[in-house]
Amino acid sequence: MKLFLAAAVLMLVLAAHTEAQEEPTLEQRFANFHTQVKDIAGDLTEKTKNAFEQFEQSEFAVKTKNWFTEQFEKMKQKLGEGFN
Repeated sequence: MKLFLAAAVLMLVLAAHTEAQEEPTLEQRFANFHTQVKDIAGDLTEKTKNAFEQFEQSEFAVKTKNWFTEQFEKMKQKLGEGFN
């Protein structure tokens, strides 16, 4: 009889302990959400920065930049000749 009583008390203690574990409060959930958003934003920032750096070093970007530079220099020369 004492064994059954001890087992029943043990089951009640385990059940009470399981129910006593607190769920995260609203404040904790917002703090966790804030951390997740911060991590995602940091990751997105890093990926965007890397993409721009890769594009800036691409052959297309370099050729386009050189073409615009050449066209600007030609325009400056023609304007300089026109005013002299």
